[in-house]
Amino acid sequence: QIRLVESGGGSVQPGGSLRLSCEVTGNIAWGYCMAWFRQAPGKEREGVAAINSDGNTRYADSVKDRFTISQDTGLTTLWLQMDSLKPEDTAMYYCAASLWKWRLLPLGPSEYATWGQGTQVTCSS
Repeated sequence: QIRLVESGGGSVQPGGSLRLSCEVTGNIAWGYCMAWFRQAPGKEREGVAAINSDGNTRYADSVKDRFTISQDTGLTTLWLQMDSLKPEDTAMYYCAASLWKWRLLPLGPSEYATWGQGTQVTCSS
C-alpha cells in the first residue's frame, strides 16, 4: 500500500520561492507516475507537474519555467520547487501516485488513485 505525506507549504510574498516535499512509503519499484496537483477554493483540482519512473516530466502551462518536479533515486521523496510565485498559485497542494498510463504523464486527477492530505501554499503581499 502506498502512503503519501506532503510538507513544506507556507506563506510567501509574490516572487518568492517554496519547496514542497512528499514522503512516499510503500512498494513502488517501476512503472509509476507521481504528480503534484493543486486546488484553490471554489475551483477544480488541477494538475501542476508530473514525473514518471523513466524520469520524464510534464508541466501545466501556468507553471512551466517556474516550477520543477523531482524525485530521489529510490522514490522515497518527491519534491516541487516553486519559484517566482504568484498570488494565483495560492491553493492546497497535493501529491498523488498512479500505476497505470504512467508513460503518458497524465495531469488529470481521475488518473490517480493514491493521494496525500495536502499542504497549503499562500502567496500574497
